[in-house]
Amino acid sequence: MPHGRLPFYPFGAVMTLKKRDEWWYGDSQQDIRGEITRYSKSVGYLAEHFADAVCACGGKAFWLLLDEAAGVASRICVACESEAHPIGDSEDFMDEADEEECVCPCGEDVFEVTVGVSLYDGSEDVRWLYFGCRCVACGLTAVYGDWKNEYIGYRELLKRV
Repeated sequence: MPHGRLPFYPFGAVMTLKKRDEWWYGDSQQDIRGEITRYSKSVGYLAEHFADAVCACGGKAFWLLLDEAAGVASRICVACESEAHPIGDSEDFMDEADEEECVCPCGEDVFEVTVGVSLYDGSEDVRWLYFGCRCVACGLTAVYGDWKNEYIGYRELLKRV
């Protein structure tokens, strides 16, 4: 279940998030970055670097598996139905994980995915990871998980999204 939140619009960003009831809805994958930024600011570890999930086949819609406690997430491309692809450094922690399928409150289970990371001051090493999603059926845009992640070299971690 996604975390509840209010919108935050970084300077210069054009967001299309709209509030309905307790959730925020976006029109594109770009809106996930705005939501991760807003949420990460409230957590205290501002996400400054992002990567959008794209399958080797070019697909951008995924079924998702997540274990926030273990810091593990995987994606399965809807277009090519490839095997589950661990996101970031999730492969290193699969033995400890009990991933569950992500489902939007609308009942659908296909998402666009963006990962954001916060770094240690003066470093390129990851401090915190944010797992953002947008439901392709209804547009709900939220952070579905976040966890401490001490990966050395954020660029390499984001290449694995």
